[in-house]
Amino acid sequence: MKGSTVTIRRAVPEDASAIADVHVASWRTTYPGIVDQAYIDGLSVDVRTVTWARRLEESEASASDILVATDTARGIVGFASGGLLREPMAEFDGELHAIYLLASVQRAGVGRRLVREWAVRAVGRGLRAAIVRVLTANPARAFYERLGAERLQDAELVIGGKTYPERWYGWRNLLDLTA
Repeated sequence: MKGSTVTIRRAVPEDASAIADVHVASWRTTYPGIVDQAYIDGLSVDVRTVTWARRLEESEASASDILVATDTARGIVGFASGGLLREPMAEFDGELHAIYLLASVQRAGVGRRLVREWAVRAVGRGLRAAIVRVLTANPARAFYERLGAERLQDAELVIGGKTYPERWYGWRNLLDLTA
């Protein structure tokens, strides 16, 4: 990332294709050996582009934020999305739904900046506490732990018809992430 600058901004519908590229690329570098390879191989940037375009248009009117990390030299290199809690959990009202980065920008502070900016926006929307759900085998769990998330519970997630163990982490005070 030498010679480039990364900025964080709200995603717009025109970002759908670039977000889909990052989404699929990140799955292909992160999840081999964790998620069934046939599922990973079946991921389609075209299909994800349609999904992200729809989500970006819907997020304008909802309590959902989708943010992108844009590198001056390479365009969108990561994204985060989050908003209201998808499944009820006592004491929590928000959820960081997803954060994905290209492998080349991981461990460079981009993820931390995306989470911080998401938390600022979530607090601005009135959210107080948030969870994040992570596949248990995903080494990125340590990222959330470094950001102060506490382990809340273990659960299961179905992906492509197969069940995988997941861990829920949480921040009881989103203001802690905004500093």
